[in-house]
Amino acid sequence: MWSTLIVEDEHQAAEYVRTLVLKADAGFRIVGDASNGKEAYELIVKNAPDLVICDIRMPEWDGIELLKRVRQAGIESRFVMLTCMNEFEYARQALEYGASSYLLKLSMDLISFKKMLEKMDAELRKLGRMKQIETYLSAVPERDQAATDHPEINKVIEYLNARYRGQVTLSSAARHINMDPSYLSDLFKRKTSLTLTEYVNRLRIDAALFYLKQTDDAVGEIGARVGFMNDNYFIKMFKRLTGMTPSQYRRQFRP
Repeated sequence: MWSTLIVEDEHQAAEYVRTLVLKADAGFRIVGDASNGKEAYELIVKNAPDLVICDIRMPEWDGIELLKRVRQAGIESRFVMLTCMNEFEYARQALEYGASSYLLKLSMDLISFKKMLEKMDAELRKLGRMKQIETYLSAVPERDQAATDHPEINKVIEYLNARYRGQVTLSSAARHINMDPSYLSDLFKRKTSLTLTEYVNRLRIDAALFYLKQTDDAVGEIGARVGFMNDNYFIKMFKRLTGMTPSQYRRQFRP
């Protein structure tokens, strides 16, 4: 179940939110509550709850300030803000700082609340998959480092492993180790049996395989995420290296 923190300075409102969480029965459990932003921040830093249901107007840091500080601390808890009719500007700011949604206190009922929790459940599941993917991708450099007997080429491999999702080039790799691009191109091919572009494309396709298997994201979105700026080129390279299109590969796991 997803851990949930309630942040509300009005006792009656906090109890109502607690009741809605329990009645909705959507896979969320309440792990604590706080009556102001500072108190909530300490609990969030300590426990990193999956979801924070937070009033916007509070003493000792309002909901916006709390959200900003939580994001600055690198904590990815999802935030749903509770607001009144005249606080839409605050709600807009909250969304800009990364809140997932907001609810109007006066119109909040079990149906709308459960719908919000179902949305948060889907968002948290997707976030969990993305974290799993990022963990997988972060292991790629460790797997491929020191793959040759040449220390400078190993530095280039480390550089490519860390940056392949961006626009890495032969020139940028050569600058990284202060080597002539033509010489690097020849040396890299001799030591790895691949051109630098081929090596980068293999890294990108390796990452794309995982995204295709683990997410429902569009093929074009996945291609862009792993570094291909052109959908057709992504599909072409994917088929060249795997023998099938991205959609064909995905259907093996999601018929």
